Amino acid sequence: MGEPSTPGSSTLRRVVTGLLTRLPPRLSRVSVSVSVVIPVYRGEQTLPGLIAELEAYTEEHITPAGRRFRVEEVLLVWDRGPGRSDETLRELANQYSWVKPIWLSRNFGQHAATLAGMTSSGGDWIVTMDEDGQQDPAFIANMLDAAYKDNAQLVYGTPANPPPHSAVRNAGSKFAKKLFAGALADGGFAEFNSYRLILGEIGRSVAAYTGTGVYLDVALSWVVADVTTCAVVGRTEGREATNYGYRRLFGHFGRLLVSSGTKPLIFVSWLGVLFVLLGAAVSIWVIYQRIIGELIIAGWASTFIALMLIGGAILLSLGIIAQYVGTATNMSLGKPLYLVVRDPASTFLSRESDELQP
Repeated sequence: MGEPSTPGSSTLRRVVTGLLTRLPPRLSRVSVSVSVVIPVYRGEQTLPGLIAELEAYTEEHITPAGRRFRVEEVLLVWDRGPGRSDETLRELANQYSWVKPIWLSRNFGQHAATLAGMTSSGGDWIVTMDEDGQQDPAFIANMLDAAYKDNAQLVYGTPANPPPHSAVRNAGSKFAKKLFAGALADGGFAEFNSYRLILGEIGRSVAAYTGTGVYLDVALSWVVADVTTCAVVGRTEGREATNYGYRRLFGHFGRLLVSSGTKPLIFVSWLGVLFVLLGAAVSIWVIYQRIIGELIIAGWASTFIALMLIGGAILLSLGIIAQYVGTATNMSLGKPLYLVVRDPASTFLSRESDELQP
């Protein structure tokens, strides 16, 4: 039998319980390392400020849930954009030992540059973010907590505020994400964007096997079993807005469709079934009108409309199939997703010095 409870012991128990509930979360004994991958296209204005923000996280930090983490490295992947971003990368690499430039032989695009950085990473987790400063590094801690809370291999930072773009672009982006999440993705993807936290071994494996023309988030959906989101607050760009033109946006959407596998071809098949059923219905209606003697000879307008509808459906189907043929051709010809080279400045400077030597 236990000792009888006294008023004093009950009061003490309540005090101790209250103190325990006010204690911070239990600290994790193991500190996880984070590699940050930033594709660089035109970042000479924004990168210095972003790297200065990340510098604080190169020392050990603690997440709101009590997990220790540290940014181990920041990989800046130069995608040969306009301006002098390459000079900025060299200056940052000389200033910070944890900044590692990666040089591509030509412009391969944002997703290919991101994959090149992921391949070269070594952290337990990989964070991918843009160069323009819209994505706040302070939310890396929250994304780590979301990953461990939901046992997720992939976390997307979902902006809680609307993106700073036009209404047309925002609507198109929302439609593309809904289409991807509802019809194209293999996993339970509800949202996707360029602010990601990826389990290191998965990120490096995906970067190793992803072929040319494949959308990064589609490749992740092939192998990730558990994905979650984390609310973040987006910021305005640290430079003049660089909105994509509609041509480039449609190009991204086309690559998203084609790299998602054969699912878009199902749409082509159902489109054919729809027009077969429509043609059968019209044929039955014409025969019926012929039997009852009320068939009216249609003018050229109805014929023209029918030809336009059917012709448009055929051209749309051929266009989708042609995209698949083009992607398969590029892969069969061995077109690389990206090619990493040494710093172009050191390459040509070394050649010039060799030529000047007697």
